[in-house]
Amino acid sequence: MAKKNKTLMEVLDLILYENPETQDEIAQRLGISRRYVTQLIQPLIKDGTIKRAYMIDMKSYENVAESLGQYVSKKDVSGNVLINDMLANMAKHVHSQIEASFDAFLEYDENKAKRALEMDYATNNMVEKIRTSVETIISINQRPEFSKSVLYNEVAYDLERIGDYCGHIAKFVINDIYEVNESILKKLKKMYKTAQKILRLAMLTFLEGRTELKDDIMELEESLHILQSKAINLIATQMAESSFDEKERSNYFIYLFRVIKAFDRIGDISVEIKDVAIEFHENIPRPTTPRSFREQL
Repeated sequence: MAKKNKTLMEVLDLILYENPETQDEIAQRLGISRRYVTQLIQPLIKDGTIKRAYMIDMKSYENVAESLGQYVSKKDVSGNVLINDMLANMAKHVHSQIEASFDAFLEYDENKAKRALEMDYATNNMVEKIRTSVETIISINQRPEFSKSVLYNEVAYDLERIGDYCGHIAKFVINDIYEVNESILKKLKKMYKTAQKILRLAMLTFLEGRTELKDDIMELEESLHILQSKAINLIATQMAESSFDEKERSNYFIYLFRVIKAFDRIGDISVEIKDVAIEFHENIPRPTTPRSFREQL
């Protein structure tokens, strides 16, 4: 792309995403002269691409970008590129949080478990940053293209919930004194891999509009339910063979149930992210009936 065209796209993106008030501000932010800014945008003001108060007509923006040889997807012109990147980074962090928690579980390492729990502080900070960024975008862009920005908050909140369930996995090491039976551990390893995969597909569905992945996501959720049932049956067998005279032994089963449920809930929440993605990209509203009731119908 020619230097002039590249600078013009930088000007347009600055207007679109950061809402500058004057040409002087645009020039200062991009390190160019105000005269050059005027020269670049004057034709676009005349043809209506750039409106008063430096707002951009979205359809015209897409046409200009394509004429300059730059492809702009619908996701990009929605004005949510920055938040999209923030959400992608948050998802990557939550994947690491799941991994760190399960590594601590597998190695029965209390120090690793504590470090995994500390990762939740970053998760909570990320969801707050996304929330405030969404509020800012909506407040400065009162246009229909930005009305669905609030759905980013829902996905960020879902990721935060998954972070909370990671805590159940890590806390097992801190709260308990027994290591896990190998047969149960085998099922948990499969649940871990499945949970990581379903979350990755759910985030691809939302971030990249890959709604064709919805069937794969539902199949993975069903696999998690099956693995959960098998793991619980193994625990039930252990419980039948154990004495509950010792309080520690009773706590072991309680905490182990929480670990199993954590992986199952990661699957359920990933399906919720998939539902938000379909609403976001295909304008298909999510069912208002809770999933637990829909499954019984």
